[in-house]
Amino acid sequence: MIHIRKSEERGHANHGWLDSYHTFSFADYHDPEFMGFRHLRVINQDWIDKGMGFGTHPHNNMEIITYITEGALEHKDSMGTGSVIYPGDVQRMSAGTGVTHSEFNHSKTEAARLLQIWILPEENNIKPSYEQKNYSQEEKSGKLRVIASKNGDNGSVKINQNVSLYASILDKDQEVNHKFDKNRHGWIQIVKGSVLLNNEYELAEGDGVAISEEEQLTLKGNNKSEILLFDLA
Repeated sequence: MIHIRKSEERGHANHGWLDSYHTFSFADYHDPEFMGFRHLRVINQDWIDKGMGFGTHPHNNMEIITYITEGALEHKDSMGTGSVIYPGDVQRMSAGTGVTHSEFNHSKTEAARLLQIWILPEENNIKPSYEQKNYSQEEKSGKLRVIASKNGDNGSVKINQNVSLYASILDKDQEVNHKFDKNRHGWIQIVKGSVLLNNEYELAEGDGVAISEEEQLTLKGNNKSEILLFDLA
């Protein structure tokens, strides 16, 4: 079963300094049909204006992944972490019993573009933790590179949930395949460009796809494209 969530169907909030599209219900956007998918709770596509950002605010019991596509994001938190996140970086913050943090565009001259992803945790009230790793374009080019997983597979960041997250960069006509184990589900998010799913469905930037009861899928680049694939319990 394949259900496509078109980009233009998402929630949208433009605050001037922040232009955000919400795949699932978030903040003032509420759609009871799209409260999340399996353990996936939030996918926000954000554009943050130069020098702007989110002041210090709290989170708890959530796995938060930040995926930068353009520019850079500066992060500070109550665990003592201070870092700058660049394209190719994957940041994972397990909020657990509670953490506060701030996120600002690191640049005073250019906008930052990113995906903010929230995943419901497998275990609540764990000790908060932070992890950040970089995955080069070469690692993702023409293949599905695991970037987050429960056990830190193949050097991926570890998340407190039975989810594997893959990233891929496809040139025109490049193709990747993914096989699902029994009782597993998938979500595809098109980050950039456009792709063909299973030689049937045209997907463009911002589109998402919920996948259940499918043994495998094929993604083929229509042009230079970037995708995320979630393999979910």
